[in-house]
Amino acid sequence: MDTHPLKVLKYCPMCGSEKFKPSGERSLKCGACGFHFFINASAAVAALVTDDTGKLMLVTRGVEPDYGKLDLPGGFVDPMETVEDTVRRELHEELGLKVTQLEYLFSLPNEYEFSGYKVFTLDFAFKVQVESIENLKAMDDILAYRFYSEDELDYNDIPAPSINSFVRRYFERLKKD
Repeated sequence: MDTHPLKVLKYCPMCGSEKFKPSGERSLKCGACGFHFFINASAAVAALVTDDTGKLMLVTRGVEPDYGKLDLPGGFVDPMETVEDTVRRELHEELGLKVTQLEYLFSLPNEYEFSGYKVFTLDFAFKVQVESIENLKAMDDILAYRFYSEDELDYNDIPAPSINSFVRRYFERLKKD
């Protein structure tokens, strides 16, 4: 089944009409009320947190998509929230961490299916320093966390293409430094 929004969205969210049809490659338009809906990427963040030896923290997802697989801590940007504030909020919600410094690294597009609907994101990666990695607790939508060296990783366990690339880039940079 094709879960692209152009295939899934059938009714106008403004008037409820079935005259809500694709209008180009990334929008739908209602033939009844004229409402024009664009399919855009949602912003999300990923935090690269390390221990003193340079091992990278990865978390085990506690929600779909990819329940039980590896991910970087982070999440979606709330309306009217900056990506920097999102990093701080997500790390506090998921692990009880307090961010002391963050540095933007790079971004990548991503897509995945959730509830039978294709979701597009633009994921922002940040190198993050935290007050302490002592007494961490997996909360919110993560089951566990662990710090990994590259030789301890199986990249097949990181299914999100953007996150997989962020982790690879981190270890590539580590080798160059």
